[in-house]
Amino acid sequence: MTDALKELIEATKKIQQTELQQEQQRRSFAYGNTAFENSDITRSMIDEQAERLASLQTEELKHS
Repeated sequence: MTDALKELIEATKKIQQTELQQEQQRRSFAYGNTAFENSDITRSMIDEQAERLASLQTEELKHS
């Protein structure tokens, strides 16, 4: 590994993602892993399910 690459890796460890960036990364990861196995999966399907799960979690918190 070059010194330049080591420096870049260390620099990225200090970056704080926003909640929006984390959610986008989570959805991208989900899409990449599911579309790899099933080419019928679309990004909009991932978005729909993520929104549905978020809604269900919100409802659960209200009833706790």
